[in-house]
Amino acid sequence: MIHVATLPDLAHVSVALSRRAAVNEAFFMDNASRVARLCAAMADRFVAGGRLVALGWSPAAHSDVRHVAVEFVHPVIVGKRALPAIGVSDNAGKSLITRDDIVLAFGDAESPARDAIAAAIELAQRRGALTVAFDAFGADVELRPGSDDPFIRQECVETLYHVLWELVHVFFEHEGRGSSAHPGQSAFLYPFLTDAPRDRAPVIDDVARSALMKARDVSALRARTLDESASLELMAAAAAVRDRVESGSTVLTFGNGGSATDAMDLAADLLEPPVALGLSPRRALDLTVDSAILTALTNDVGSDLVFARQVAVYAGPDDVAIAFTTSGNSRNIIAALEAARRRGLLTIAFTGYEGGRIGAEKLADHVINAPSEYVPRIQEAHATSYHLLRTLIG
Repeated sequence: MIHVATLPDLAHVSVALSRRAAVNEAFFMDNASRVARLCAAMADRFVAGGRLVALGWSPAAHSDVRHVAVEFVHPVIVGKRALPAIGVSDNAGKSLITRDDIVLAFGDAESPARDAIAAAIELAQRRGALTVAFDAFGADVELRPGSDDPFIRQECVETLYHVLWELVHVFFEHEGRGSSAHPGQSAFLYPFLTDAPRDRAPVIDDVARSALMKARDVSALRARTLDESASLELMAAAAAVRDRVESGSTVLTFGNGGSATDAMDLAADLLEPPVALGLSPRRALDLTVDSAILTALTNDVGSDLVFARQVAVYAGPDDVAIAFTTSGNSRNIIAALEAARRRGLLTIAFTGYEGGRIGAEKLADHVINAPSEYVPRIQEAHATSYHLLRTLIG
């Protein structure tokens, strides 16, 4: 039972969504053409043998570094080519940068790592790489969200690199650089590709419009994800988590692929919240982070138990388990939630599509569903939802 009187006012979520929609719209309105030209330049570099090299130094930046790399290497749309990308989270990664690469440097000018970010960009430029940054670092392309809220900035950047991944493929397909010049299974996303061959300038205009459309799509999905009922569910979840963590309990986070980076980001935001937001540090453990444990369990007992086994080892009965799965059907996520419930943990799941088994069978105490069948938009709606959860926990 949700006791509305004990929860923050629903206006809190409504205002948060409105702020995001306004920043998102302004950011992509101002930058859509630049994003389209950047996609074209990235396509040229990939064709020349370059790679995407993502760099970051803070715990939150590490999650974006990993997220953008997995999106390019492991495309979620059938028929899209895998593109070479690597995410590195320390200065040693700078040694990997070569002439034809594209370097994405995550972080802002207020970061303690600002000097390292600027030095990495300067080195990349000396080596001939194309450099992209999200604040004023002297990069070749700088795309800066217009907000002083670190969570809103991160959400804009996540949408941006999803859009870069989605739309860079347009230039392979339009110019016959992929497996086929025909858009194939991406035709429903980019109908203009079925037109007669054209020069690049009109395609850039079409891609710019598509980028803006995608940004508007995510604002609409955020509103559907956090309608009145779901907002109450989110606030109830936050109140329940707060009760536990204020008594010293730990939040365990987990997910697969891009959802693993959501787990990584939430854990980072709990442990080391942005100073500007005035939130208290909370105990958290990211179950996706230890590659030795993950590979040992996958090799010896199978991938279905990679998180459940860790829950059994690490979790106490007063802890919290937060799961991310865009399908709602991932077997290792369901197994972990079942293990958590057996031990008495509070369980929260972020899902997509129609909620999958987790939603249908109520396999978590609180389920926040992003009702979409498109994974990048689901993940972007999840980011807003767990950032609001983190803010409400305090």
